[in-house]
Amino acid sequence: MTAGPPPVPRRRPVPPGRAPHGAALRSRPGVALSLAVILAAVLAAVVGDPRAARALPANFQEKEVFKGLTAPTAVRFSPDGRVFVAEKSGIVKEFDSLTDTTGRVYADLRPQVFNGWDRGLLGLALHPNFPADPRIYVIYTYNGQMGGTFPRWPSADGTNDQCPDPPGANNQGCVVAGRISVLSPEDKAQGALADRADTGPVTEKVLLEDWCQQFSSHSVGTLAFGRDGKLFAGGGDGASFQYADYGQKNNACGDPPKAAGTALTAPTGEGGALRAQDRRTPADPTTLDGTIIRIDPDTGKAAAGNPTTTGDENAKRIVAYGLRNPFRFTVRPGTDEVWLGDVGYTTWEEIDRIPAPTAEVRNFGWPCYENAGRTPGYDGANLNVCENLYKAGASAMIQPRFAYKHSDKVVAGETCGTGSSSISGTAFYAGSLYPAQYKGALFFADYARKCVWAMKPGADGLPDKTRIETFAPDAGGIVDLQAGPNGDLYGADILGGRIVHFVYNGVNNPPVATIKSDVTSGPVPLDVELDGSASTDADGNLPLAYAWDLDGDGDYDDATGATASTTFTGKGRHTVGLKVTDAKGASDTATQVITAGSSPPVARIDVPDATAAWKVGDTIAFAGGATDPEDGALTGTALNWQIIMHHCPSNCHTHTVTGQSGATGSFVAPDHEYPSWLELRLTATDADGLSDTKSVELHPRTSTVKLVSSPAGIPLTLLETSKAAPFTGTVITGSDVSVSAPTKTQLVGRTLYEFAGWSDGKASAHNITVGDDVTLTATYRPKTDLALKKAAKASSVEKAGLEAAKAVDGSATTRWSSKKADPQWLQVDLGQARQVGGVVLRWEAAYAKDYKIQTSADGTTWTTRATRTGGDGGADWLAFTPATARYVRVYGTKRATAYGYSLYAFEVYDR
Repeated sequence: MTAGPPPVPRRRPVPPGRAPHGAALRSRPGVALSLAVILAAVLAAVVGDPRAARALPANFQEKEVFKGLTAPTAVRFSPDGRVFVAEKSGIVKEFDSLTDTTGRVYADLRPQVFNGWDRGLLGLALHPNFPADPRIYVIYTYNGQMGGTFPRWPSADGTNDQCPDPPGANNQGCVVAGRISVLSPEDKAQGALADRADTGPVTEKVLLEDWCQQFSSHSVGTLAFGRDGKLFAGGGDGASFQYADYGQKNNACGDPPKAAGTALTAPTGEGGALRAQDRRTPADPTTLDGTIIRIDPDTGKAAAGNPTTTGDENAKRIVAYGLRNPFRFTVRPGTDEVWLGDVGYTTWEEIDRIPAPTAEVRNFGWPCYENAGRTPGYDGANLNVCENLYKAGASAMIQPRFAYKHSDKVVAGETCGTGSSSISGTAFYAGSLYPAQYKGALFFADYARKCVWAMKPGADGLPDKTRIETFAPDAGGIVDLQAGPNGDLYGADILGGRIVHFVYNGVNNPPVATIKSDVTSGPVPLDVELDGSASTDADGNLPLAYAWDLDGDGDYDDATGATASTTFTGKGRHTVGLKVTDAKGASDTATQVITAGSSPPVARIDVPDATAAWKVGDTIAFAGGATDPEDGALTGTALNWQIIMHHCPSNCHTHTVTGQSGATGSFVAPDHEYPSWLELRLTATDADGLSDTKSVELHPRTSTVKLVSSPAGIPLTLLETSKAAPFTGTVITGSDVSVSAPTKTQLVGRTLYEFAGWSDGKASAHNITVGDDVTLTATYRPKTDLALKKAAKASSVEKAGLEAAKAVDGSATTRWSSKKADPQWLQVDLGQARQVGGVVLRWEAAYAKDYKIQTSADGTTWTTRATRTGGDGGADWLAFTPATARYVRVYGTKRATAYGYSLYAFEVYDR
């Protein structure tokens, strides 16, 4: 998903979530692209408003209210007209109104905020009584461990924080925490924040610190107040987005059953993504990872009325858990309901509903489930936490209100992409200006697909998954949706560096003003030819009237007509404006900055070039520079580098790893799921704000991982692919990947097998670091039939030669057959008490339709361990909770034919 870079492309940050997404900037190998050249060509052709390309519903328009921001992550509106915007680096900006194009810094939290990969200042909320109560709440990735000092992982430039390797962002992980803080004017006696300039700086009070986060994604996210004034907050699982993470990488957060720094193993590990199920493992302190919490905004403690009143303080804070990354959520107006978007893993995105946060604590199933299905990587690792949840059944977890598959369209026939997906914004419409059909609709955005949808209400007034409309295709990098003045919808576009307003214009859409300029910079005197004839009106209310502001005084009184020309004789940045009015009197404006007396620099990347292939862990050195016609050679902070990971399973998404300044530097190639590649981007900016960007693609070496089972056909798991072996997967060379083999009994053909070991000698579930191509074999051995040639007897025998012993003699051609009546049974004496956990029944044509498997210690008192109804003959494998027994029997209650019950084999196994 892409939106163009900000007007002065200083950074290209990414939103948090499973994978912040952006479309790839592609070039031929060995060719560096100049964004300045590309942008100059675009500007010369069409300089105006990106709304021209957006196909919103009739009479809607998208308008930019603020632009030139650096990675905005959240926007909030004060009743007194002021607007607050959070930027990912840790800056909160304050605007006096929606027409204030300048704004100012309200708070600078960059020293304590970790800004790298998907981490940063991600959430913002104003106190419900703002501005009378001037407190502003922020939630961010804290650049330190819980209770530790900051910055643990410092930056060279104060903005782009570095995770050195080792430990590596996606290797051992740079461990950080999450924070909720309260920002207030230092002198509260002065009242509202409008007086801030006279009252001194803003103070920060830490309200809550938790959310241990080992890896680069799934940090904290949203803050929102309920109608009762209590504060909701959400946080991700802090785990690896690359493989099934149960704490096997260093157990950095100190989860059971081992100490911090000691790798956990399956099936007992409770770390990594399993922290999202921490509330189900009360033997250790509860963490907040993968939860929604409800707290007192004054103290940070659990809010009054929460469903849990015992246990540790975190357990009492939680109102929902089992979430991967509930990055964005919203409270449905007039209710207590929380509607959240949970960023998905490999297959699904979810919208979940908490109808009554004070009534019960809800478990949404992650990482054991994604949507309604088991998650292959975590299921394959046979983890106790998940296995226990599976045994509890579907009722133990809450199904999503709506889920959409990464490979599918949300709305049939829409232009929004598929593949990479990341739900990234939720907001209800409760205003009065939009058409009635949107009243009560839930709007949600997907950053990867660049789209916004409206889930309109059904007959019960709740958002209805059968009434979803594509609202804003090609919406850009929206990572926050928020209701603003009059209830209108606003969005924070992190890629475009802007805040947008979705405006409804009633029966007449204003025109869209567009400026073409033959030049945007150059030496003085600078002659400029301007053309507004590309302006359009969706309603066809022609002719359009044109008025130009050529002297930058804000008055459109310097020229009329579709074209205009002017000459700038003085050095500086000059803003020209165009006002276009349709035949019904509706108007729109566009502006263009012309820099006279200056020309843009020319950037260059000297090393590396695009022919160099990398592997995970390689140190990649880079060098470059820029020459400016006026300033000469640019150095230092005039040269800004970005390292961007492009992940392209179909449509691409991006992770901005970090940034650096200066002519030279280096970084360590990070681990990531394949297919991915790195972009190294250099932006050179001269003293007049003109810039040039060069970009080089760096593609990785790849290796194959082949998983083989002996015997063939047993399902093995590589990352999130689980299928019958043998099969092969491709990974980036040097990647760390998870593999697992089932420890449960496997039926292959007529034989039951149990896991014996991997060819590398490691546990059934483990990680491997892939160098060259590798083949791993999981070996299984036949299980021991405890009933083989043991004493057997039956309720009846049809005739001689078909006695009970024939079912346990090991022959595939002999059989026991009963008389033609119900019920009938066959039992075997194991000779001594043994652990029994399953049986195999190999039926002849006369089979049982309904039957039970029972065990006994004495052959007299029987306990039913498994029941089968609707049997279809052939071979049945029935597993059950292991129990100690000497006698095992099959008890048939309903025959499938007119004949008796007939078994070629009755086999008994320990599990």
